[in-house]
Amino acid sequence: MKVGTSYKQAEIAGDFDAIVIGSGMGGLTAAALLAKHGGKRVLVLERHYTAGGFTHSFRRPGYEWDVGVHYIGQVMDPASPVRQAFDDLTNAQLDWADMGEVYDKVIIGDDEYEFVKGRENWRARMHEYFPDDREAIDGYLEVLYSTVRRAGLYFAEKSVPPLVSRLAGGLMRRPVMRWASKTTRDTLEALTMNQRLIGVLTAQWGDYGLPPGESSFFIHALIATHYLKGAAYPVGGASRIAATIEPVIESTGGSVITSAEVSEILVEKGRAVGVRMADGNELRAPIIISNAGFTNTFFKLLPSESAASHGMDEVAARVRPSMSHLSLYVGIQETAAELGLEKTNLWIYPHHDHDRNVELFLADPNAPLPVAYISFPSAKDPDFERRCPGRATLEVVTLAPYDWFRQWEDKAWMKRGDDYEELKAKLTERMLEPLYEHCPQVLGKIDHVELSTPLSTRHFAGFAQGEIYGLAATPARFAERSLMPRTPVLGLFLTGTDAATLGVAGALYGGMSAASVILGRDLRGAVAKGAEAARSTA
Repeated sequence: MKVGTSYKQAEIAGDFDAIVIGSGMGGLTAAALLAKHGGKRVLVLERHYTAGGFTHSFRRPGYEWDVGVHYIGQVMDPASPVRQAFDDLTNAQLDWADMGEVYDKVIIGDDEYEFVKGRENWRARMHEYFPDDREAIDGYLEVLYSTVRRAGLYFAEKSVPPLVSRLAGGLMRRPVMRWASKTTRDTLEALTMNQRLIGVLTAQWGDYGLPPGESSFFIHALIATHYLKGAAYPVGGASRIAATIEPVIESTGGSVITSAEVSEILVEKGRAVGVRMADGNELRAPIIISNAGFTNTFFKLLPSESAASHGMDEVAARVRPSMSHLSLYVGIQETAAELGLEKTNLWIYPHHDHDRNVELFLADPNAPLPVAYISFPSAKDPDFERRCPGRATLEVVTLAPYDWFRQWEDKAWMKRGDDYEELKAKLTERMLEPLYEHCPQVLGKIDHVELSTPLSTRHFAGFAQGEIYGLAATPARFAERSLMPRTPVLGLFLTGTDAATLGVAGALYGGMSAASVILGRDLRGAVAKGAEAARSTA
């Protein structure tokens, strides 16, 4: 489903209250909240041919795949803040399909571990797997929830006026930083030295892109608790997210414009006043919101002197981009039901030491894949059969360093030469191996297979290193107080994951925070009331 109007066909006229660069989850959220709760006319500019960022979908004859949404937690409970936000943003027009009792299955060698819905169910299942480690498992859950309970103040500090933040002297973030400053591995090894248990507890590390020895425990706690009550999938596929938010933006005269690449943020007398498009056209508004990420915003879109003058080059030296990845899109001319495909995601590992798995693979591409994540979108989406009758889709994802592909970065998409295609063919075969091993029923039945590389991410999303999670979720990243919606450039605001935290929900909260800062009030209460009103009229 293509969302947005092409820049070439669009008539952009009149005055806009705000311009948003990028239509990912953070950009769409900020735009919709400004429209709905601030009455503002917002223009969203997207460089891709369809809106949604990593929530968009793409099609091939007979098939459809989502590129970044594999499952989302906390949306089956109408009272959860995540569900309230989605219902408010979409006027309750976005439906969700529960993934069932087992949302993730972890496979380490010959052993399998199911992640089941519900905190106490999950606890009981882990006790069954590790009966001698009950105390460690209980301690782990306690630390998870203790960390997440303190997250509210950490994120609130990103939205309060600078004077309040300075007067607080770091008190708002201090409780979280106790855990955010530690790696996931260090935190878990304080609870247990059972390395296989640690390997199972951290098996979702691909959801935030760093193995336990590198990631901040804060991001691990946020992601792990996000799914403990189960997971769901958007009915109609991920593109329904942008499709149901777009009318809210348009309700106050705003627009979502695609194939609209911004080349520069215009700054006059220290204030952001508009954007210059790739064709030289200038569009102006008193509020500019960037969903292009911290690095692109300060080192690509702003004038060159801005980053250094505001100390952002020092921030950039302390943080780094997140991982890049390979994603294999598979299509079969049978339905998920006929193939016996389930909704449950598979996380497949050669060994329980995730850090070692990654280290070996980065040193030797012929080493076992450090992770193979297999998702079954056509099985998760009850509407898929209507859109793609008689078909099934699967996806296999693994990490891949950008350096492997750097030599082709200046080549045009689909025109990178035989060497590049040969490398893709070899990687495709590597990624089919775990698929055939764990889903043998698809062997010999594949009708379509297509591999995206970090260069695909660079081309479509505009991230220089092909990163998929913005800035890496290291302890250093969460220590940076500059990563917030309000920027040193007057009139310029940051939204999305770099303004908050990783994932679809993280980007959504980045958008809520940005809109709250711009409107000068905490929108959480308004969002909850908006969700309730939307449900009553949907």
